[in-house]
Amino acid sequence: MERNSRRTFLKQAALTVGAFTIVPRHVLGGNGYTAPSDKLNHAIIGAGGISGSHIDNIKNDPQARLVAMCDVDSNHLKGKLATIKGGCDGYHDFREVLARPDVDIVRIATPPHWHGLMAVAAANAGKDIWCEKPFTRTIYEGQKVVEAVKRNKRVLRINTWFRFKGGFAGGYHTYDGTGAEVRPTRKLVKSGLLGWPLKVTISRTTGLNLKLDTWSGRTNLTPQAIPKNLDYDMWLGPAPYKPYHPHRVHSSFRGYWDYDGGGLGDMGQHYLDPAQFILGKDNTSPIAVEVDTPQQHPDAALPWRKVTLKYADGCEIVLDGEDSDKNAAFIEGSNGKLFKDFRSDIPNLKEKLAEMPDLEPVITDFNESVRTRKKFALNEENGHRSCTLVNMAIIAIRLGRNLRFDPDTQRFIGDDEANRLMCQPMRAPWVI
Repeated sequence: MERNSRRTFLKQAALTVGAFTIVPRHVLGGNGYTAPSDKLNHAIIGAGGISGSHIDNIKNDPQARLVAMCDVDSNHLKGKLATIKGGCDGYHDFREVLARPDVDIVRIATPPHWHGLMAVAAANAGKDIWCEKPFTRTIYEGQKVVEAVKRNKRVLRINTWFRFKGGFAGGYHTYDGTGAEVRPTRKLVKSGLLGWPLKVTISRTTGLNLKLDTWSGRTNLTPQAIPKNLDYDMWLGPAPYKPYHPHRVHSSFRGYWDYDGGGLGDMGQHYLDPAQFILGKDNTSPIAVEVDTPQQHPDAALPWRKVTLKYADGCEIVLDGEDSDKNAAFIEGSNGKLFKDFRSDIPNLKEKLAEMPDLEPVITDFNESVRTRKKFALNEENGHRSCTLVNMAIIAIRLGRNLRFDPDTQRFIGDDEANRLMCQPMRAPWVI
């Protein structure tokens, strides 16, 4: 009976994944959200390497309980379930996880070509969402997630934390010992001490390794037999069909445009989101992207030399893929520079910043966001904007040319091919 009911659900849900709505348990429970003493039930979709950190995070959170894991590779799923002590069910199809009314939070730990589709489905199913980076693989998918989260009154966080804590850029900004490494830099920019406009450089010299060589794809793949433990068709999901090769999936998928964007897809949002916040650009996007790259392969992401993202007010973010400027400052303006480790040519910088008012506090505990229904520090709106930086750069690299962009319509200007990459069709029958 249970198996038949699952088949019926999946048939009715179809493959649009945005067509069904599940009433979550906090709605069934009456006014407000779950009682403070009640643990929040988490489900993880994707049992690859990154899922281990999600499992550990839930284990170490007294307010959390892991009740479900899902993966299309039975070996991955079995291996991760073996590390969990009871009470966690395993699933092959993520839609069965979304059908559970007891699941409060869905953690999306799949390759990025699934992020947008699953996030929309989770929001429509009444779940709050914890999504891996990059937020979405295309700009259009990000737009649809923003709409779905707003429409369904969900809360969402993206799993990159450098804008509010952590050792961003290899330890720079640790001068005050608070762990708020990026926020003092935003405070510095707001003060005007550096001047205006500003240039942010992301490179090994400034402490930010984009791992372009690590996540390059291969251009000579030959078809291989699909292992029995992997549902390769479901792994591909909305991505175009390509013959199976082990380098396409699991730990090396980032090297292929269909699933991610090379090192930029892996590390880009980690670095570009704090840069966006520091510059005060959470509600806008650049108006142009300029690239210096060799011709890219249509399937495999390959290294590139430089990307420059330009804003309407003259600010720039430079991605120096070759680390060509060994003297680069992390931020420089007309009045001064700030280097890695918070070194600066501005006299008495620390003392001057200490006299300035602190930034407004933000919510950095996702439990608090879920229980209060207030936005997390890095949410679907500012996270979509920072992921747009990643996807703008990837599109320009793939096309090998400079592009103009409208921050309001979020479309490229006068370039149909770029807009087709911004809004790519999904492999039938998947659709947002």
